[in-house]
Amino acid sequence: MAEKKPDPNTEEPKALTHAQVAKLVKRQVPVMKDGKPTDKMRDVAVKTEEVQAFKDYGDYVVVVTTDGKKLRGDK
Repeated sequence: MAEKKPDPNTEEPKALTHAQVAKLVKRQVPVMKDGKPTDKMRDVAVKTEEVQAFKDYGDYVVVVTTDGKKLRGDK
């Protein structure tokens, strides 16, 4: 009997890992000049070890970091 191939339209999406989610999420931190923060902000990637939990909402993910912040990242 031939093995049936799964239909890609009905197949379950693959679960994301903490490392994959960390690549999608950025946090804003102040730009430092002479050891003092300026008014400018820049995006910094979240590290894998900072991801405590996450939820995949399809088009975006929400990450809870180890310091208690909730951050959103688009897929």
